[in-house]
Amino acid sequence: MTAIASKSIAGTAYTLRRLYFARFGFAVVWALVMFTTASDLGPLAVTLLVLYPLFDVAAAVIDARTSRGAGSPVLLYVNIAVSLLTAAGVAAACASGIPAVLRVWGAWAVVAGLVQLIVGVTRREMGGQWPMIISGAISVLAGGSFIIGASADDPTLTNAAGYAIPGGIFFLLSALRLGRTAKES
Repeated sequence: MTAIASKSIAGTAYTLRRLYFARFGFAVVWALVMFTTASDLGPLAVTLLVLYPLFDVAAAVIDARTSRGAGSPVLLYVNIAVSLLTAAGVAAACASGIPAVLRVWGAWAVVAGLVQLIVGVTRREMGGQWPMIISGAISVLAGGSFIIGASADDPTLTNAAGYAIPGGIFFLLSALRLGRTAKES
C-alpha cells in the first residue's frame, strides 16, 4: 500500500471512529429512553421511532463523505434512501399501531443490516470491521424477528428498543478497533 493510500485510510478511520463513538452514545441513550415508553405509541415513542432512522441518515451522510477515498459510497446512499423512507414509513405506521411499526422497523433492520454487512466486508482492510459485519448479520436476523413478532397477541416495542443496544456496542467495539488504524499515517 502506498503512503498516500495509507494516510487516506488513516484519515477515514479517524473520522469513522469518532462517528462510531457518537453512534454508540446515541443508541444507548435512545434505547434507555425508548424502554420507558415501549408499551404504547405515545408522542415520545413516535418521536423516538422517527428520530432513530433520521439519525442513521445523518450518520450515513457523514460516512459517505468521509469514505469516498476508501471505496464507493453507493451502498451508503442506498442506506440513506432506505432510512429516509423508513422514517416516513414509521411515522405513517404509528397511526396503525405497534404491529405496523414493527413490520416497517423489521424491514428496515433487514435492509440496513445487509448494507452494513456488505460495507463492513468491503472495508476489511481498514481494520475494525468485524463488529460491523457481525452487527449487520444480527440486524438481518433481528429484523425478521420484528416482522414475525408483529403478529403476536400483544406486541410491544421492547425488542425494538433492545435492538439498539447491541448495535451501539458493536459501533463501540469497531471504534475502539479503528483506533490503531487511525493512528497510522
